[in-house]
Amino acid sequence: MIRLRRPGLLLAAALLAAAVGCSPEDASPPAASSPSASASAGACTKANLKLVAPGTLTVGTDKPAYEPWFKADNPANGQGFESAVAYAVAEKLGFGKSEVTWTTVPFNASFAPGRKKFDFDINQISITPERRKAVDFSAGYFTVNQAVVALNSSPVAGAKSIADLKDAKLAAQVGTTSLQTIQSTIRPSKQPGVYNDNNDVVTAVKNGTVDAAVFDLPTAFYLTSAEIDDSKIVGQFPSAAEGGEQFGMLFEKGNPLVSCVNQALATLRTSGELAKIQKQWLSDEANAPVLK
Repeated sequence: MIRLRRPGLLLAAALLAAAVGCSPEDASPPAASSPSASASAGACTKANLKLVAPGTLTVGTDKPAYEPWFKADNPANGQGFESAVAYAVAEKLGFGKSEVTWTTVPFNASFAPGRKKFDFDINQISITPERRKAVDFSAGYFTVNQAVVALNSSPVAGAKSIADLKDAKLAAQVGTTSLQTIQSTIRPSKQPGVYNDNNDVVTAVKNGTVDAAVFDLPTAFYLTSAEIDDSKIVGQFPSAAEGGEQFGMLFEKGNPLVSCVNQALATLRTSGELAKIQKQWLSDEANAPVLK
């Protein structure tokens, strides 16, 4: 995950094939980690929902809130993929746009144990077993691969395989699946650069402090088209898990709202609205080679 500000994005057709209409996610969405896998229609009516602030749906995300997930650093405008998804779910739960409130939640703080000040958080948070120990997740709303970004002048710009990255100095943000990919999939001979803020990861790439960095693929397309001059996507990694890496909405452990949000997501998926939102905000005009 990352957040970067300027317009412009090209995303892989492979991503759309994986997440729109034909992925395992669509056929069988990942089970939520809530105590209840389903909820009755009555339990999911607006009046019966247990909320942080009665009558208001409180949604968390980080700040800045970057493209393509949000637009103009303003989650409340309904623009950008995750903002649009959040409002679509809110509508299915019975909330108008004016009844949705956004609150700032740092990425790493979102999945820390403890009480939450939001009803759910949407912030490119991958569903992982480790995170499930402290929080609950909705079914996945987006399937994503990780990818390597490098300057065209980098020694690994021409890498064709994971083995070609073994001696590279790589970077990623702390606490992310991008860093996990470096550690468990690439296993480089050099210690990776680990940064608290993904903006610092981008700076490290621009300055040549590292040979390359790992980001989720949608972000990688955005970076190479709008943020990092003279750069490229070296390649993407095939999904390691069945169904692929999934972004999910995050909830306080034991929150019964998970079941209701899953019902909303299932309706959006079946109707084709989720795929429509993805096509609107995540283009299918480009591709990236696969590193094996």
